[in-house]
Amino acid sequence: MDPKSPDDRPEAAAPQPLEWRFAQVFGERGAGEDVQEVDIISAIEFDKSGDHLATGDRGGRVVLFERTDARGNASRTELERQDYSVPRHPEFRYKTEFQSHEPEFDYLKSLEIEEKINKIKWGQIANNALFILSTNDKTIKYWKVQDKKVKRISVMNLDTSQSADNGTTSSSSTSSSRGLPNGGSSEKSYNYANNDLPFPPGGYASLRLPVVTGQELNPVARCRRVYAHAHDYHINSISNNSDGETFISADDLRINLWNLEINSQSFNIVDVKPVNMEDLTEVITCAEFHPTHCNTLAYSSSKGAIRLIDLRQSALCDNHSKLFEEHEAPGSKSFFTEIIASVSDIKFARDGRHILSRDYMTLKLWDLNMDSGPVATFQVHEHLRPKLCDLYENDSIFDKFECCLSGDGHRVATGSYSNLFRVFGCTPGNTEATTLEASRNPMRRQVANPTRPTRTLTSLTRAVRRGGENAGADGNGNSNDFSTKLLHLAWHPTENSIACAAGNSLYMYYA
Repeated sequence: MDPKSPDDRPEAAAPQPLEWRFAQVFGERGAGEDVQEVDIISAIEFDKSGDHLATGDRGGRVVLFERTDARGNASRTELERQDYSVPRHPEFRYKTEFQSHEPEFDYLKSLEIEEKINKIKWGQIANNALFILSTNDKTIKYWKVQDKKVKRISVMNLDTSQSADNGTTSSSSTSSSRGLPNGGSSEKSYNYANNDLPFPPGGYASLRLPVVTGQELNPVARCRRVYAHAHDYHINSISNNSDGETFISADDLRINLWNLEINSQSFNIVDVKPVNMEDLTEVITCAEFHPTHCNTLAYSSSKGAIRLIDLRQSALCDNHSKLFEEHEAPGSKSFFTEIIASVSDIKFARDGRHILSRDYMTLKLWDLNMDSGPVATFQVHEHLRPKLCDLYENDSIFDKFECCLSGDGHRVATGSYSNLFRVFGCTPGNTEATTLEASRNPMRRQVANPTRPTRTLTSLTRAVRRGGENAGADGNGNSNDFSTKLLHLAWHPTENSIACAAGNSLYMYYA
């Protein structure tokens, strides 16, 4: 075993399980209120600072939120006096939204292209402007969101109250007043030839000159680049490189490398398309750049494998530098084995040492220096194994659940059915395994006496099922609602705060 693996680190005080609290909700639906298909959230992403949050929906819109609670506003003297950190209640507010993608139709292939946002990634902040990459199935767009000053003109003409009885006002004054903001008086047309100007001898005290006022800051979104016509199949991933200049986009069979400033060409760096499509055995499901090494990226496949590649090896990365996969025990294969092994999401830990992967049944943590197997496996849907036939019939078995890690690397999280999500501790001695519900009372379905699942221990849900509980229930015996699923969630990069999507609602929690 690697001397630096998590199991060999010096024993430290195991962190206590977190007590999660409801923070905010945006777009919560009322009782009996129908959710429009276009309003369902399909992507969530925090920026690197955690001060901004973006969501994308099936209607092609991107909505931005910004943090508003007082962070770092205390003086240095006050901070020095504090012997311990005071937990903050994270608060976000709506900032702006824009229509990122529109529905299209590919007439050559007779294919309708949905406007649904598949992924959102934040770029580096420059000159107080936010940069965002968003993609649907075929087209990637690069957006710049910046606060612009809106200038207004104050009342700038004569006070007409003293000349209301003057009959020389022309009818054109009404139309000219429509262009004046703030209800300003319009210019009046007077008969200069007959000396009808209403100026009293000695001047007119109410004469006002134009004044620019109300320089309000409003966020304005502008599309800077459109990266199109580079993918024959549906784009499932985009990922920014740590160099701040390039990014990758991945579809089922290829991964392309782009320069942010060049939208006319991309470089194909991974191609798994066979010469004969009948020989196709696996497809690419997700791709992610290493957080600090600009030459390293990882991509997952439908066979449950994760491949690490080095861009320095060759222009076309046909060969991987490392392969991470876990083989099934002999005799355990079934019709569903490959389906449930497909990796739906991968995430690098912030330190770049570990990779978190999510397949249909489990959450796995991999050490880049140990490719013999995952260092930890967390059972999420083991209680659904007897119902795989039903899940296959209603297509639920193909649901793509995302995963996320805490900034300190001590915990991982992923979603499930009935708008539930689970948080696991992934450090030695941390037995945290908490089930939360996307509602105003997240701890309502908390798992009691949790155990930390590993490669050798069965999960709590499996133990409950063996005890005679309903096989279609979660760890507490609650029946699963397969029509409500929590697919998308994101962990704040520096704090214990989670944002997750339940239908059209964005729920936020903190601990």
